[in-house]
Amino acid sequence: MTDYLFQTFPNLAEGELAKVRASVVNAGVLADLAAELDIGPALSLGKGEDASGGREKPSILSDAMEAVIGAVYLDGGWHAAQDLVLRLLGDRIAEAATGPGGQDYKTRLQELAAQRLDTLPRYEVREDGPDHAKRFFATVYIDDEECGTGEGRSKKQAEQAAAAQAWRSLTTTGDCGDAELPDEAGVGAGA
Repeated sequence: MTDYLFQTFPNLAEGELAKVRASVVNAGVLADLAAELDIGPALSLGKGEDASGGREKPSILSDAMEAVIGAVYLDGGWHAAQDLVLRLLGDRIAEAATGPGGQDYKTRLQELAAQRLDTLPRYEVREDGPDHAKRFFATVYIDDEECGTGEGRSKKQAEQAAAAQAWRSLTTTGDCGDAELPDEAGVGAGA
């Protein structure tokens, strides 16, 4: 990933390249990819882990996604593994490299709200589900008006999804009305 980013985005500063890499190469993203690819049902788990919902645990899904990439590398070599990774992460990479904020919609929303509305967003988060498969649900408010909602496997993912929806609303309609979030944004339920 580092080589690809360095070759593809030669004008990005080292710190920005590191941020792009960190936003697409992390356990959360790998777990999301594994969930999107429905890898959980294919895992061979012990009885206890299976009974406790291991097929949905982000740490197990992340490790499984790494194993799949490693298996593709061992079977098909560097180029096959690179092709797989870029196919799976290409949209996230492009979004993260778009400039300040990248996929960090909380930062984007904060800057937009401060600039246009002279206020800052406020988040409320609730959680649901058992510890092994907990889901988080976030709502972002701007001037006490609900502006976006989102969910994820962590508080951070839920807040990012809510911020993305709010940012999209504010940049497309100018207010906190509903705005569809494109799939390539890489956020939202299960992202």
